[in-house]
Amino acid sequence: MSPAMADRTLPRAEALIDLDALRHNVALLVARAAASGAATMAVVKADGYGHGALPVARAALEAGATWLGGCSLAEALALRAGGIDAPVLSWLDTIDTDLAPGIAAGVDLSASSTRELGAIVEGARAAGRRARVHLKIDTGLSRNGAPAAEWPALVAAASAAPEVELVGVWSHLACADEPGHPSVDLQAARFQEACRVVDGRPLRHLANSAATLDRPDLHLDLVRVGIAMYGLNPLPRPEDLRPVMTFRSSVALTKRIAAGESVSYGHTWTASRPTNLALVPVGYADGVPRLLSNRMQVWLGGRRRPVVGRVCMDQIVVDCGDDRVPVGEEVVLFGDGSRGEPTATEWADTIGTIDYEIVTGMYRPRVARTYLGVR
Repeated sequence: MSPAMADRTLPRAEALIDLDALRHNVALLVARAAASGAATMAVVKADGYGHGALPVARAALEAGATWLGGCSLAEALALRAGGIDAPVLSWLDTIDTDLAPGIAAGVDLSASSTRELGAIVEGARAAGRRARVHLKIDTGLSRNGAPAAEWPALVAAASAAPEVELVGVWSHLACADEPGHPSVDLQAARFQEACRVVDGRPLRHLANSAATLDRPDLHLDLVRVGIAMYGLNPLPRPEDLRPVMTFRSSVALTKRIAAGESVSYGHTWTASRPTNLALVPVGYADGVPRLLSNRMQVWLGGRRRPVVGRVCMDQIVVDCGDDRVPVGEEVVLFGDGSRGEPTATEWADTIGTIDYEIVTGMYRPRVARTYLGVR
C-alpha cells in the first residue's frame, strides 16, 4: 500500500483491491495454461467475486487472459457497456430472458438443453445475427449441463440450426480441488466421450482454477479460472498466489471498562481485568459473519487483537488490553497475511465455509471499493 493511500481518511468499510496482485495471479495461470497450448478465460461473475467486474476484467486481459466469463447475460452486457470487446461467455439465465441483446453484442451463450437452444435460436432471429453457442454436457456435477442421454439430440439440434455457430463444448468439475479424487478422471472420460459426438473442432473447456493448477492434461483448448485469479488457493498445497482483497475499517470510539463488565448483545464476553476497547463500525451488514463472534481477530496498531462479544449489524468491539489506540486508527479485518493479519481463508476456515463466500460477501452497498495498481 502506498503511503498516500495509508494516510488518507478511511471509509467506514473499505475493500482495497490490488490489481497488481491480480495481474500476477492471472499471468501465472495464463503461463500454466499456455504450456499446454490452452487459452485462458478469466471468470468475473458475481461482480468479479466481489472485487468489481470491470476493473478486474481489464486487469485480467492486460495480464494475458483472452476470454471473460460471466454467469448471467446482464453481467456479460455490463462488460460490453464498459467498453470490453474480448470474447465473453454467459451460461445461466432464466428461460424467459431476452437473449437478443446479448447476441447482438457478440456475447457467447451456453445451452444445456434443446429448450435453451430454442430460446437462443429465437434470440438470434430477433437480433438478425448468428448466435455463438457453447454446448454444456453434465459429466457428473449433476447441476447445469445436458444429461448424457439428451446430449446427442442437443448436438444434432445445434448442428442443424442455421442461426447457431457452434463455438465450444464444455463441462464443469466437481472435485478438482481434491487432487487424486476419482471423480475427476471419470468426468474427464465422460467429457471426451461427449466430444466425440460433435463434428468439427469446437473449443473444448473443462478445467477450473484447481485443474488449471493441478491437471495440465485437462487444459484442452481453454481453461476457466475463477478463485485462483483472486489469489485464493483452491488446492491443499502452496501456490504462488497473492490475495487481491484487503478489507479494512478504522476505530470510531475507544473506552476503558472495568473487570466484570460485559460486551455486546447477550453479554457473551466478560472482561476478566480492566481493559481498553476499540469500537469498529462494521458488522454483518458489511460482510462480517455473525458466526465469527468471539472467534475472530483484527490487525490493529501493529498486532492482532481479539474481537470480543457478538458481531453486530453495524459494529464490532476489539479488546486492546492496556494499549490505548487512537480514534481513526486503521483496522484490517482481513488481508493477504503478509503482516500477520487475518486472511479471508482464515475467516472461512473458522466458520466452516469457503473463502469464495467471504470475498463475494463484500459486494455490498456500504463497502467502498478502492483500486490499487490502476493503469
